[in-house]
Amino acid sequence: MRSVSPRRLGAGLAAAALAAAAAGCASPTSASGGGSGGGPAASADVKIGIITAKSGPFASYGAEYLAGLTAGLDYVTHGTGKVAGHKIDLTVEDDADNPTTAVSEAKDLIGQGVTLIGGSVDSAIALQVAAVAAQNKVLDIAGPAATDKLDGLNRYTFRSGRESYQDIATAGTFVGDLTGKKVVVLAQNSEFGTANATGVKAVLGAKGAAVSSVLVPPTATDFTPFTQQVLAAHPDLLFVAWAGSNATQLWTALDQQGVLSATQVVTGLANTATYPATGPAGSKIEFLAHYFAGAGGNNPIEAAMTANVRKAGGTVDLFTPDGFTAAQMFAHAIEADPVSVDKQIKALEGWSFQGVAGQYTVRAADHALLQPEFQAKLSGAGTAWTAQLVKSVDPAAIAPPPPAAPAWPTSGS
Repeated sequence: MRSVSPRRLGAGLAAAALAAAAAGCASPTSASGGGSGGGPAASADVKIGIITAKSGPFASYGAEYLAGLTAGLDYVTHGTGKVAGHKIDLTVEDDADNPTTAVSEAKDLIGQGVTLIGGSVDSAIALQVAAVAAQNKVLDIAGPAATDKLDGLNRYTFRSGRESYQDIATAGTFVGDLTGKKVVVLAQNSEFGTANATGVKAVLGAKGAAVSSVLVPPTATDFTPFTQQVLAAHPDLLFVAWAGSNATQLWTALDQQGVLSATQVVTGLANTATYPATGPAGSKIEFLAHYFAGAGGNNPIEAAMTANVRKAGGTVDLFTPDGFTAAQMFAHAIEADPVSVDKQIKALEGWSFQGVAGQYTVRAADHALLQPEFQAKLSGAGTAWTAQLVKSVDPAAIAPPPPAAPAWPTSGS
């Protein structure tokens, strides 16, 4: 497997309120008849292009994804760098969290003969790269980007991570039946915060909860008026969506003013570097978790990923599985046919497989990736905190509503 250096280098705490066997079919050793989108000739290399954040505000997420992808490609190729007899020719580009750069890179890669692309961390970028994939009829497997809008967007686009609906629905499972329950969203009065409030109302409100919100100026330092609003609402669940340098102050205020003992409080578990930000309040909070080390119950796939990442000198983190899962999906598509994108799509649609976090299923109707998420707690002190599993949440319990009809013909066109 050849790694090509990026040709372009463009020019936190982030709450994650909104965070295997390789393919099971027989592995062909030569290409089938050509499908749309072109592809390598029999026994030629299969070109995969990854467009992700290596610099910019999401660089740490991109690094986690790439570590998982590298581990996953080693796993699915059994260390040979080949799938179904075809050498994987991998090119990694840095989008620097710039949509214009990402689109240009996608077009450039496709022009060079890349037939499979993926890796987007930023949701806005993922949507634009997906449009390029559809225009050029190449397979696209988005990375950690959580936007729900990828579901049903086009027949060429899949995802290897979770989506926002699954995050929010996971939080809802912490209180059981939501009918008649009061849910309050505490968030910043910003695009980030209001998006969370809207998402919680849409997801948990549809399950019977009465959802309201308390929005706080992003620069606030005195949280007393807002904690009092929360206490006065007597919520069954407080959903906190916060991003910024004043996160520790917020959590301290919620703890000192009795909110954490008055109701169940949930927020997203971000990557490990953010664990200390909750301060002493950390052990009193429930976390919805896309992934953390050990979340998968140390199943063989998780163990393989962890061993490979550690061998390379790294540690697994929030988005490491998204890269590993992408490698599994790329391999399954190539095994189905290294040339025909129609056959690759058909192979992925409806595919169920064992992954890092448990059982995954690609829903054929809209390409949503059904997968488990987790309820977690933090334990520790100071700067040393670890995540511990409370429970796994079944994929069916947090699956986004299916479309009324398939978003496109699944037989290929």
